[in-house]
Order: sequence, then C-alpha cells, then structure tokens
Amino acid sequence: MSERVLRYVEELASADLPAYVYDLSALRTHTAEIRAALPQRVELYYAAKANPDSAVLTALRGAVDGYEVSSGGELTHVRTVVPDAPLAFGGPGKTTDEIATALRLGVRRWHVESEHELQQLAATADGPIDVLLRVNLPMDGGVLDSVALAMGGRPTPFGLDPTRVPECLRLLASPEFERLRLRGIHAHLASGLSATEHLAVVERVVDWTADLAAQHGIRLDEVNVGGGMAVDYEDPTHRFDWNAYGTGLARLLDSRPDLTLRIEPGRAMTAYCGWYVSEVLDVKQSHGEDFAVIRGGTHHLRTPATRGHSQPFVVCPVQNWPHAWNRPTTTATRVTISGQLCTPKDVLAYQAPVETLRAGDRIAFAMAGAYAWNISHHEFLMHPHPTFHHLEDL
Repeated sequence: MSERVLRYVEELASADLPAYVYDLSALRTHTAEIRAALPQRVELYYAAKANPDSAVLTALRGAVDGYEVSSGGELTHVRTVVPDAPLAFGGPGKTTDEIATALRLGVRRWHVESEHELQQLAATADGPIDVLLRVNLPMDGGVLDSVALAMGGRPTPFGLDPTRVPECLRLLASPEFERLRLRGIHAHLASGLSATEHLAVVERVVDWTADLAAQHGIRLDEVNVGGGMAVDYEDPTHRFDWNAYGTGLARLLDSRPDLTLRIEPGRAMTAYCGWYVSEVLDVKQSHGEDFAVIRGGTHHLRTPATRGHSQPFVVCPVQNWPHAWNRPTTTATRVTISGQLCTPKDVLAYQAPVETLRAGDRIAFAMAGAYAWNISHHEFLMHPHPTFHHLEDL
C-alpha cells in the first residue's frame, strides 16, 4: 500500500466504512506500462466486465484502444461513460433486443459465438459490421490443464466448435450476409495464464487462423486472444510479465506483417488499483482458532469466496477504543477474517498471519479493483452498500 492510499484509508470517516478506494493514478501508470510493453500492432481493449466503475472506465480512456462489453447493460453503460470509445460486443447468448440496441448505439465490431447468432446479426444489421468468429479451439501440450478458469480447449458453451466454422464461412460468403465483414478469429480460451503460457496460446490461435485462411482462400487480418493474464492473489508483487509477453508478440508479428493482434485484459489491468476497506467489529476464539469479524464481507467482496483464496490485506491499527470494557484482541499469530453474513462461506482470509489485530482496527484488502463489488451478492441480508472513493492524480 502506498503512503498516499494509507493516509486516505486512515482518514476515512467511520460512517464511510466499508469503502472501496480506487487509486486512479496507479491505474493509469500500470496501464501505461502495459501499453509501452506491447508492439504497435497489438490493440489493447479493456474488458469492462472486470470493473465497470465509471471513474475507472474514464481513467482508462486515453490508455486503451477500446472496450469489450458482454451485455446490453454493459454496452449502454460504457457508451454513456465514454461515448466516443470504440466498442467490441462479445459474450454468449446475445438477445434480439441487445443486438438491436448495440446496432442502434453504433457498435460495429462483434464477436460472434454461434451460427444462430450470425443469422440474427445478418437479419438485423443496418450497415457494414465487422465480425470475428469466436472459436473454441483445442489446445495441445497441456497448456490449459491447470489454469484457474477455462473457457475453451474443452467442451464449453463459449464460441463455435471448430467443425462449424466452414458453415459460417459459407454463410458469410452468401449475398444475404453481405453486410457482415469477416475480419478474423476470436479465441479467449482461459484465465490465469503466465506470459509463457499465454504466448503459447496466441501462437496456436494465430497458426490455426492462418491455416483456415489458406484452406478457404480468404483473408483474415485480425486475431483476438481475449484476456486471461494471471493475477497472483497470494503474492501481489508477482505480476504478469508484460515485457516478456510483448517481446514474444513482437517476434510473432515479425513473421506476419499483415496481422493485427488484439488483447482484452480486465483483471490484470485493474485488480491492483482497488482496495476494500473495513473495520474489525469483533475478535473471538472458537475451538482453538481466532476469528475477526469485519463490517461488510463477501457480499461486498466476493472474489475470495469465488476463487477459494485468501484476499491479501494490510492492517491499519486504530489506537482509540471508546468503550469501558477490554478491547477484543487476537491471541494467536493467525486469524480467519470473516464478514457479517449468516454463512460459514463468508470468509475473506483464512488463517492469515498477523502480528496483532483488535476490534476497531481497520483492514484494507488489496487487489480489489476487479471482479469484486460488481460480482458480489449485494442484497443478501440487506446490509448497507459500501461507499466509493477515487484518488485522482496529485
């Protein structure tokens, strides 16, 4: 935690807790470093699903080439917040209304997931539309065997089976589909990949696309490999190696001068800029273990419960104790941090090491800038929502 964020956390009014604090200056710096590591022919889109906070979207506007959206609601929100930004519409199960809304709002880049969706788009399109076919490609060599989350390389509801691609090409060549312009292939196959693993996936997708183009005598100039760059919640200092990744992409592009690559990271861009700040309500011992109960919980920050990890945190001691009775304090060097929900799954950190922790102290959970508030079950038990704070450049 930077001194700047620490001071802000310490000065937050108790009435503002729990709180999300987004360091927009750190986000801009991190995104600029990503952009600088990438070759010129790699387009950088932000996957808005990771964190659609309006201030976060606005902070990224000058650093990314566009935004990837995956629903009609996301689309409308992002278009409102950054109205001039290029958008790509992806995601399975697009409804007729969503397709019509996207076309009305000027979306001209689509990731098509099925033949049915291709038919829907052709029947609705009112002008030229750029299309990428999302394909669920098989991966050799076990690259996807141990990933945190797989969207391809095995039976999944995402994208086209490779055997259905020729039929899509046949449809796109027919007069009824003349408004749809096939630009290339989309293949977001997994999340949690290291730079080396991600490069192996990119090479496989690029080779497959080139073979497809040669086999059918068509031109495919774009390959989109989505996001999926690994984020290490056990060690926040261990980050995806963007420099090695950019160097590998540059070598790949050197042999393919007409190819444009696009990536769509989300978590790996914004996770590090966010903090979920709360206060310890109680400390108790149960069957030989220490527990700290905080204000809020996984209904605000569902990430650790979803992924099965302990969320990294910093203890911010508060010296003032306004009550006449003794202050509840940990008696061990490890403590499980839980929230206010009536479920044993409401745990943010399990048996985490601490020097000391007392009721009234504040805890700032790191890496809460992605897939945190926006994926949480906000209304369970109907606790108050957190407040939101944005630290701008000084």
